Parts: sequence; C-alpha cells; structure tokens
Amino acid sequence: MSTLTDRPHTALLVVDVQNGVVAGAYRRDDVVANVADLVRRARQEGVPVVWVQHSDARLVRGGDDWRIVPELVPADAEPLVEKLYGDSFEDTELESVLAGLGVGRLVVVGAQTDACVRSTLHGALVRGYDTTLVADAHTTQDRTQWGAPPPEQVVTHTNLYWTHQKAPGRTAGTVATKDVDFATTA
Repeated sequence: MSTLTDRPHTALLVVDVQNGVVAGAYRRDDVVANVADLVRRARQEGVPVVWVQHSDARLVRGGDDWRIVPELVPADAEPLVEKLYGDSFEDTELESVLAGLGVGRLVVVGAQTDACVRSTLHGALVRGYDTTLVADAHTTQDRTQWGAPPPEQVVTHTNLYWTHQKAPGRTAGTVATKDVDFATTA
C-alpha cells in the first residue's frame, strides 16, 4: 500500500480535460463520458474529486481553450489545481490538497496520455501514492506528423506499461471505468 502514512483515502484525479486539450482527441466523446461517469460515482460514494487545469501560451487562463469541457462541471467544494508543467504535482498545491484530504491512493483520468497523464502518474508514484490509471478514461491527440505513434497505440502502450508498473511499498495498475471500485482501487 501507499508509503504515505495516515492517508487511507482515495481520490479521483481529473487531469486537463479542457476544451483545447481534448479537441480532436482520440475517442474524445467516449473518454469524456467515462470521466463524467467516474465523477458521478465518486461524488455518490463521497470520494474526493480533484481537478487539474493546465495553462500555457496556447491555453491562456480564462480563455475558452483553457476551460474544462462543458460536459464536466467541478462542484464548488471540489479542489481545482492549476498547473504550468506536465506533472500535476510540480510547483502546484496538489500535494497539500491531497494531504489535507488524507489521500494516499489516486485514480487518474484525463489528457494528454503521452504528456500530462504520464508525467502525473510517475510523479504520484515516486511521491508515494498508489496510482491507478483508468484504461478507457484517458486520451491524446494525433501527433503522428511529428513521428509519434498513432493515438490508439499511445493509449494502448500506456495502459500496457502502467499495468505492470511497480515500486516498493506502492501499487500501480490499470482498470476499466466499469470496474473502478473506489473502496479497493489502488
């Protein structure tokens, strides 16, 4: 279990599901629907939902591309962490938010699979969190023109390697949306 003492709780971490991030993304509507289902379930079960929102030269704070997609509406009491780097922990208040909630286990969803999602997964694991990726609730855009694999291969590869990720005293893995159990999911 988590190496973080006195942190028995799980949180759903929603990374960068913003208009400008998921516009044209692989299976965008399916992924957003899965994220919405998980947000609904987490709220019903009293599991904290923590939102992460990226800003940069293209995602200008307050602009339409920067906004979280209209299908997802953070509740007023749910923490929203703004970030400037791929890893959602880097130079943000995410760690203190999670500590305040007693969270040692994260269920991660969002975008971009090959950038902020991967960075955040690794950032969480090295910081001591049990970290589960929801296999059908993350996406990325097509970057094949720059030599990257097609988006479906990026998603599949990320699911494959995260399923087998290990670290001393921590768990990692993947799970499908329908199989997420916030009470037992690492």
